[in-house]
Amino acid sequence: MFLGTYAPKLDEKGRIILPAKFWDELESGIVITRGQERCLVVYSAREFEELHERIRQAPITSKKSRDYLRLFLSGAHSEVPDKQHRVTIPSMLRSYAGLDRELTVIGAGNHAEIWDTDAWNEYYAQQESSYSEITEEVIPGLF
Repeated sequence: MFLGTYAPKLDEKGRIILPAKFWDELESGIVITRGQERCLVVYSAREFEELHERIRQAPITSKKSRDYLRLFLSGAHSEVPDKQHRVTIPSMLRSYAGLDRELTVIGAGNHAEIWDTDAWNEYYAQQESSYSEITEEVIPGLF
C-alpha cells in the first residue's frame, strides 16, 4: 500500500528517485500514466495489469469508455527502476503534469501520484477546507 507524502527532485534527465517506502512494491516494474487533475499516476506492474483487466470490461460500444481507454493507455509508460531506484518520466508525461524540478509524490492506496509541487500545494489548499465534509458524501458510514 502506498502512503505518505514525499518531496523528491526531478533530475536533468527527467528521472525521479522513488520514495524508499515504495521500493519493495515497485522493484519488479512500474507503469506511469496520466491521472486526473494533471498529475501522474504510478502503479506497480501487477496492479496495472489488474486495473487493465477491469478497464477492458467496459463496453467498446460506449464512446466515453473508448475515450477514457485511449487517453489512459496512450500515456502509459512501463519501466523497471534502475539500481538507484530511479525511473525516467517521459517528456510528454512531464509536460502533461507540468512537472518542474520540485515534485511531490503522494501515496494513494493502490497507487502513487506525482505532482508538480506548486500544483499539489494549490490542490491541497483547495481541498483541505472541505475535507471533513467529503467523508459523509463519498464513504457513507465510515465514521
